[in-house]
Amino acid sequence: MFRVLDLVLPTTHWLARFLLLAAAGLASTTVYAGDYAQRDDVQAFAQEMQDRYGFKKADVLAVLAQAEQKPNILEAIARPAEKAKPWKDYRKIFITDARIEGGVDFWLANEQVLQKVSEQYQVEPEMIVAIIGVETSYGKNTGSYRVLDALSTLAFDYPPRSAFFRQELQNFLLLAREQKQDALTLTGSYAGAMGYGQFMPSSYRNFAADFNADGFADIWKSTPDAIASVANYFKQHGWKKGDPVLARANVSADFDQTLIGAGFKPQYTLTELAQRGVAPVIGGLNANNKAVLLSQEGDYGTEYWLGFDNFYTITRYNNSSMYAMAAKQLADAIKAQHDLRQKQITP
Repeated sequence: MFRVLDLVLPTTHWLARFLLLAAAGLASTTVYAGDYAQRDDVQAFAQEMQDRYGFKKADVLAVLAQAEQKPNILEAIARPAEKAKPWKDYRKIFITDARIEGGVDFWLANEQVLQKVSEQYQVEPEMIVAIIGVETSYGKNTGSYRVLDALSTLAFDYPPRSAFFRQELQNFLLLAREQKQDALTLTGSYAGAMGYGQFMPSSYRNFAADFNADGFADIWKSTPDAIASVANYFKQHGWKKGDPVLARANVSADFDQTLIGAGFKPQYTLTELAQRGVAPVIGGLNANNKAVLLSQEGDYGTEYWLGFDNFYTITRYNNSSMYAMAAKQLADAIKAQHDLRQKQITP
């Protein structure tokens, strides 16, 4: 659920200086195990873990002594790949034939689990599948960095967001203790996002689910746990099964343009939006449903959309309107193809 676009600032002088030093041979491209534990800021971090969470300072330092700084992570986080893409291009990244078919395959392979999870958490199976598809292509790309290396690098050597990543490093050490896992072996993305659903450690501690009840919420290798964790995240953020998510909108020539860019949380009912010159293209929606107006650059010009409360829930997974739109449209495409394939299988 971590997207660089949500966190990254433009490349700053600290990184440029680091890269220049590296090119000149004055900065190592790898900081070997043991270097972090000698630093004053890391010593202070270990002391805080002892004071606040009951760790032994020496134990924390022993773990961090084995963390390696990864300069390629610093480079990667400074150049967000998705920045400034219009909707017409962004959509094509995620809504592809391969991703749709992969979603159907994943659904069919986990049909019973998805049905049980959907019933328990009241989240549609296609929505769960789509999120996993967008995040990791159904578990194929969960990241190969040690989470300890990624979070240590960003916590102690990425000044623009050091406070955020120090909190995530704290949560990572806590979850390793709580789940009785080896902090040196858990892997994830270069930003420390983990498993099928790319949970940051804080999200893991709040929302990861041990669906198979084996004592470990294994979002890395257990598809039941991974599926239930995504569903639990949605449930805890207000998802309502069966409620609308997204709808195309028509706008009048004199519609209230201040509605655009007013955030993702719906504030006005459809009745109130109609009074401001905005109406859904489709009928049958409850006039008391609240929605937010979105404007996107489509293939044939400006597109207007209405995002409802469930849309807002998707943006809590990733704070991007285009992410939420892509996830919803992928979910719809997966469901349509799944249902078609089921008809072909069933006589």
